[in-house]
Amino acid sequence: MKYNNPVVKGFYPDPSVIKVYDTYYMVCSSFQYFPGVPLFESKDLLNWKQIGHCLTRKSQIQLETVNSSGGVFAPTIRHNDGRFYMVTTNDTTHQNFYVWTDDIYGEWSEPIYVDQGGIDPDLYFEDGKTLFMSNGVDDQGVGGIVQCEIEIETGRKLTPGRTIWNGTGGRYLESPHLYKMNGYYYLLAAEGGTEYGHMVTYARGTSSSGPFEAYAHNPVLTNRNLGGYELQGVGHGDLVEDDLGNWWLFHLGFRQIGRWATYHHLGREVFLTPITFDEDGWFTAGHEGTTLTSFETDRIPDTVIQQDKKSYTFENTDWGLDWCYLRHPNTEHYQLESDKLTLTGTDVTLDVPASPTFIGLRQKDFDATISVDVSLTNGEAGVTIYMDENHHYEVAIRQEQDGYKVIERLNIGDIESIEHEVNLGNKQHATLVIRSSHERYSFLLQAEGEEILLGTAQTRYLSSEVAGGFTGVLIGLYATGENAVAEFTNFKCDYH
Repeated sequence: MKYNNPVVKGFYPDPSVIKVYDTYYMVCSSFQYFPGVPLFESKDLLNWKQIGHCLTRKSQIQLETVNSSGGVFAPTIRHNDGRFYMVTTNDTTHQNFYVWTDDIYGEWSEPIYVDQGGIDPDLYFEDGKTLFMSNGVDDQGVGGIVQCEIEIETGRKLTPGRTIWNGTGGRYLESPHLYKMNGYYYLLAAEGGTEYGHMVTYARGTSSSGPFEAYAHNPVLTNRNLGGYELQGVGHGDLVEDDLGNWWLFHLGFRQIGRWATYHHLGREVFLTPITFDEDGWFTAGHEGTTLTSFETDRIPDTVIQQDKKSYTFENTDWGLDWCYLRHPNTEHYQLESDKLTLTGTDVTLDVPASPTFIGLRQKDFDATISVDVSLTNGEAGVTIYMDENHHYEVAIRQEQDGYKVIERLNIGDIESIEHEVNLGNKQHATLVIRSSHERYSFLLQAEGEEILLGTAQTRYLSSEVAGGFTGVLIGLYATGENAVAEFTNFKCDYH
């Protein structure tokens, strides 16, 4: 059969995957968004259903005043003796911790902290022992992939942190994962930075603590030399074995806005690449060490149909799964109904690292039409195309002294500009529309059966190349102003 990449679209970076019995489970990074660490399941590797989050309580993760791209970095999910573990980093507080659950559909524990630095932590279980790994500096001051043994009940270190591998020389050695396969211990990692030089590398040894011999043809996977190729930034992966003994690499990557336009704004997404072992136990990945936008394979039965949801509404999404907040929300300001959303604004705006009244969906493809009816009492409310507090676009209805207006506003770095406005008089209701393409967003007002184009803006100014950071664009509904009350109905996001 033929399957298409990415297998999970939109801002879901740093995938980690396990298989327990007949089901695969995956977690991804969430940074400043809450709930934290989206959790998915799949039966066939291609179709992923979100079933929850690992961090659902304020007590589990500190997100107050966390800047965009701070907060929750690079989770790893593992399973041992009937218990699931998710280990991650709060990069803002520089704390590595894990949570656990015996019910994958239920709540996760309070955090258990590990006194070892670095990011991108991993857990490896064998013979009653738990090894903890992260990238960073060991107890002797040596940088690399650092490993120690911990007591899994408490997180207490039982051995000093010791660097076990220094990588292949690429910058930002990160994302360590340890596996035992074919009588060897394989240490998977990423190097090159999570951008155009990103790559997957690995080494193997006969002991879980090394020494490790690097694969002679590293990197095993990278798209860094594919100039003019839409799919870039391939790296940060996790290996998983299917029922037939085939191995796969789940990893992140991103789609450029065009073949020659080196910008990406949808965020880092989840890609699936086949792995093949040779007779000596070394493995290769993908097509000559690269990831493709589609693969032909007989490893997945032809009976598996890869789904691609094209329309998102209030009615066919789940407020607790599909939608997310900026940092910890004041839930009193959100009234979530099956076909309607009511937001109560505050004086907190989208421009500061706090928690404005905002709820958002990840943008999943370039070409889309987003529309919603908004009724407003006081303040401002509308739709934001949100990258971070310094880079976002809005089409909104706002109250001013002479009545209500619909505005198009662009925030790019230190520049904030209302590009266009339309007077509504005393009318407090508007239908707002955003049309998205690879390279532009168009902002419109629907009135009396006609569409009024307010203006357009380039997607590149919301890209990681311009804004920096590690997140991607969210389609957000928001309200601001102390006395603002906004009702949203007939929301629809259609991908073309």
